[in-house]
Amino acid sequence: MEHKLFTAEEANELLPRIRAELAALKELAGKIESQHRDLLKFKAIHKHAFPDLPHDNDPFFELESSLDFLRIEMDLMIGNFSRKGVLLKMIDPGLVDFPAMIDGEPALLCWKEGEDRVGHYHGWHDGFVGRRALPEGPERNSRD
Repeated sequence: MEHKLFTAEEANELLPRIRAELAALKELAGKIESQHRDLLKFKAIHKHAFPDLPHDNDPFFELESSLDFLRIEMDLMIGNFSRKGVLLKMIDPGLVDFPAMIDGEPALLCWKEGEDRVGHYHGWHDGFVGRRALPEGPERNSRD
């Protein structure tokens, strides 16, 4: 699969949108987590209070369906990163990679939530621990 290649400038131009989508994704993840906890509590209470109740009518269907829809929404939001050509590595804290060419070699521009701009990169197989500061000069970070 061929990846879209970003320059540092293009990645930085996309950051406000990435930040907004990441914030929405975190909010949704928190909602899913909260509803999942509520469902587990409800199931525990129901099982304890009504151990011999027939299971013809599923009292959890509505809550479970709501969670399923939230998970589908989350999958779509995560997919939005891929559709932009961006690699979402972690939701919290946000960690995003932008495929690029650095000094003529395939690399990933790396942005971590809290950073003002994309200022680091690493190799495709190096991961976050292999982060290095971007080299100076526009010709060193290009799409070619």
